[in-house]
Amino acid sequence: MRQISTDPHLQVERALTWFRAIAATFALAFVLAASTAAQADTKKVPTSRVEVELSYAPLVKRAAPAVVNVFSRRSVREVRRSPFFDDPFFRRFFGGDLPFGRPQQRMQNSLGSGVVVRSEGVIVTNHHVVKGSDEIKVALADRREFGATLILADERTDLAVLRIDTGGEELPVLQLGDSNELEVGDLVLAIGNPFGVGQTVTSGIVSALARTPVGITDLGFFIQTDAAINPGNSGGALVTLDGKLAGINTAIYSRSGGSMGIGFAIPANMVAAVVKGALTDGRLRRPWLGVGGQAVTPEIASSLGLDRPGGIIVNNIYEAGPADRGGMRIGDIIVGVDGREVADPASLAYRIDTRPIGERAKINVLRDGKSVDVEVGLVEPPEIPPRATTLLEGRHPLAGAKIANLSPALAGELRVNPLASGVILLSVARGSPAARIGTKPGDFVREINGEAATDVARVKSLVGSDASAWRISIQRGERHIKIVIEG
Repeated sequence: MRQISTDPHLQVERALTWFRAIAATFALAFVLAASTAAQADTKKVPTSRVEVELSYAPLVKRAAPAVVNVFSRRSVREVRRSPFFDDPFFRRFFGGDLPFGRPQQRMQNSLGSGVVVRSEGVIVTNHHVVKGSDEIKVALADRREFGATLILADERTDLAVLRIDTGGEELPVLQLGDSNELEVGDLVLAIGNPFGVGQTVTSGIVSALARTPVGITDLGFFIQTDAAINPGNSGGALVTLDGKLAGINTAIYSRSGGSMGIGFAIPANMVAAVVKGALTDGRLRRPWLGVGGQAVTPEIASSLGLDRPGGIIVNNIYEAGPADRGGMRIGDIIVGVDGREVADPASLAYRIDTRPIGERAKINVLRDGKSVDVEVGLVEPPEIPPRATTLLEGRHPLAGAKIANLSPALAGELRVNPLASGVILLSVARGSPAARIGTKPGDFVREINGEAATDVARVKSLVGSDASAWRISIQRGERHIKIVIEG
C-alpha cells in the first residue's frame, strides 16, 4: 500500500522542486521556439519539381535514350536423342559420346543491353551477349531496330563494340566518366532490359571498388553495386548522378538467378580503352610491363617485415623489357600505379591496360623498406620469337597437334604467363595420336627423346626422325609429365 508523508519540511522541498521543473519546461519551450524560427528563416521554398520530389526523372530522361536492347541469334548444332540414352548403363560403355541420335540445327537467341557511346552509332555491350552470333540486332529506346556489325569482341574484358548504320542521324549518347573518381557510397542508376520486359531503371550505391577475385573475366576488376541487376541487364549502363557512364553492367552474384544486391560492372576506363582500340584499328592494344609476380599475402608480408599485406612482389623480369629498362628489380613490391593503389596482379593489370600505349607510367614500389618511383614506358608486347604456327603431321605421337613458339604477344592472347617461353600446343585434333597420348592445348613440349624442344623448328626435326620408342616431356602448369611409348 502506497503511503504519503505529512512532514512540513519535506512538503516545502517538493514544492520547490515542482517550481524548478515548471521553470525549466518554459525555458526549453522558449529555446525550441527560437530554434524553429531560425530554421524557418534559413529554409527556402522549393523552386523546381526535382527539389520537391527528389526525383531521378531528369537524369533518366537524359541517360535512358542512350541505352539500347541487343538481340543476337546463332545457329547451334546439337544431337537430339531419347533420355533413355542417359541411363548409367549406356554411359558406362559409351561415356559422353553416345553413337545414337542425328545432329540437328536450331537457332539460339540471346537478349541483352547496350550503350551508345558515339553518336554515329557505336555501341558497347558484353562479349557474352553476342558471342558466336550469326545475326545481331539493336533496338533503340524509341523502338526502331537496326542490324548491327561487330567491330571488336574482347573475351578477356567481356566487352564487344558494335556499329549500326543510322543513315547519318546522330543518336543520344552517354558520355564516358572517369571510373577512377568513383567512391564507395556514390549513388548510381542501373539502366537495362532485364528479362526482356522492356527498359527499366534501378538505383543503388557503389558498394565496393576494385573487386578482383570474382572470376567473371580474365581482367577481373569490377565496380560492385547493390542496384538491382538481373538477366538481360548485361551490357547495360551503370550511371552516375551527373549523367555519365560509370561502367557496363556485366554480372551478378546470385543463388536464384535474380538480383541479390551484389552486381558487378566493368569500369568506364576499361570501356574507353576497348572503344578506342575498336575505332583505331579494330583491335585492343594492351600495354606490357614485362614483369611477373605474386600477391603479397599475410605470410609473405610477415616474412618481409611489412606491417600489412598488399601489393605484388616481383619475382621475374623480362630482359630488356619496359620494367627492366625502367630500373625495376626482382624483390621490388609494386604498391601503386600513377598514384592508384594496387593490391594484386589483377588490379595491376587493370591499371596498366587502361593506359595508352606510348605514354609513361609511374610505378610505386617498396624497395628495402623505402618507397621508390620507377618510370616505365608503355609498349605493346613483342612478337619475339615469331610464333611460326605449325600443324604436326606424320607417324609420331604428336601428330595432330598445332604448335607455336610462345612470345609475350602470343602469351597475352592465350592468357598464359607472359614471361614463359618454349613450344606451346595451340590445339589438338580430336582422335589424333597427340590426343590419344593425352596432350592438351596449353601444354608445353619440353623434351623429345632426351633432346630439348627449344622451338618449333627443333620439334619438327625431332618428330621427323625414325624412332622405335618415344619419350616426351610435357609441362602442364606446374606439373611435368613424362610420356613413354615403347616400339
